[in-house]
Amino acid sequence: MKIALAADHGGYELKEKIKVYLLQKGIELLDLGCNIGDSVDYPNYGKACGEAVMNGEADSGIVICGTGIGISIAANKVKGIRCALCTSLFMAEMARKHNNANVLALGGRILTPELALDIVDVFLTTEFEGGRHQHRVDLLHCIENGTL
Repeated sequence: MKIALAADHGGYELKEKIKVYLLQKGIELLDLGCNIGDSVDYPNYGKACGEAVMNGEADSGIVICGTGIGISIAANKVKGIRCALCTSLFMAEMARKHNNANVLALGGRILTPELALDIVDVFLTTEFEGGRHQHRVDLLHCIENGTL
């Protein structure tokens, strides 16, 4: 499994904690920055992560900004990305089970590092249920392609 990680300055510290945590678990990472805490523009990082997932450079992605809102919007602009902003374990579970989310968004200024790491674990270990949910994910693709 290879995970793309990207964050703006508001998510930089949490990104670094997640990076260490995932590396300790033996998970391969693609760190797309930012690599310092100086102010940067979140859309660039959300886009980079989304593109890495869609291009097959990573199996899934994690994006982080101050609240997770802006960077999740940016990632979702990349065709084929289903980025879910999660603030609880249940949201992470449902994002995978029902929405087949391929990118997780987190808020570096709203989550404790401990909760964020637990959310990451749930997101990365939960499988998509398929079934009736596949039809709904297919409808999302139709919206994206202008056929719905």
